[in-house]
Amino acid sequence: MTYVIGETCIDVKDKACVEVCPVDCIVGSDEDRMLYINPLECIDCGACVDPCPVDAIYAEEDLPQEWSHFTEINGQYFTDPDAARARVEQIKPRVGQGV
Repeated sequence: MTYVIGETCIDVKDKACVEVCPVDCIVGSDEDRMLYINPLECIDCGACVDPCPVDAIYAEEDLPQEWSHFTEINGQYFTDPDAARARVEQIKPRVGQGV
C-alpha cells in the first residue's frame, strides 16, 4: 500500500507534504507540474494527507476512481520521469498550449 498524489496537485505543488514526510519520499523538480510519491519508499504513515491544501493525497485504496491512473503515474515518475510528465500533460494540458 502507498499514498498517491492526484490531479489537484497539478500546477499547485504546495510542498507542505514534503516538509512533513518522515522518509522524504515525495519529490518534484522545478520542471514538474506536480509532486510525486515514491511507492517503494512510502511507509504509509499518512503524515502528508492533512497538510495538503488541495486534497490531492489519498491512500491508494481511497483514491477517487477518476484518478486511478495517478497510482501508475506516481510510480512511473521514479522509473521514467519524462513519460510521467507527458501523461500529466495529456491529462491537463498547459493553458494556451492546446489539447
